[in-house]
Amino acid sequence: MSEVKLSAETRTEFGKGAARRIRRDNKVPVVLYGHGSDPLHLTLPGHDLLLALRTPNVLISLDIDGKSNELAIPKAVQRDPLKGFLEHVDLLLVKRGEKVTVEIPVHVEGELAPGGNLLEHVLDALPVEAEATHIPEQVTVSVEGLAAGASIHAKDITLPNGVSLAVEEDAVVIQVLQAQAEETEGEAAEGEEAAEA
Repeated sequence: MSEVKLSAETRTEFGKGAARRIRRDNKVPVVLYGHGSDPLHLTLPGHDLLLALRTPNVLISLDIDGKSNELAIPKAVQRDPLKGFLEHVDLLLVKRGEKVTVEIPVHVEGELAPGGNLLEHVLDALPVEAEATHIPEQVTVSVEGLAAGASIHAKDITLPNGVSLAVEEDAVVIQVLQAQAEETEGEAAEGEEAAEA
């Protein structure tokens, strides 16, 4: 679990105009909430935050106005749909030792059994409960030799110590689908003739 330190400034201006000004200065408007406290409106350096968010569930250590330090994890990220830059980020306040529910990416390795079968990710990310400072970056699942009809359930995935499922044990995470047989040219021509008759 990587921890990234970022300098944050409190902000007092709100609304679209203020948000545009913040983004023009290469910063991002952020709201920090949690633990029953009032939401705290901040700005963070845009480039540094963008780099930090490349790691799923990154732990962010916030130095707020040089006065206080808080730990947070990303909860919601809004990006510009065309250009991809960060428009707004919601951060959830966490404490060391506290358990949080997050989704961690599912990484697949291995080759399916021969036959051109298809691998379907029913869940791209696995909901788990973990200590805020020990959230795994991903879980790895082997599909080596799996044939059509096989599936991997949440309970089949090995989790690191201190991490537990936050989803039904029988939830399907990955399944192998049988490849659709392609029509040969002769069969397709026969079908067309039958349709014309």
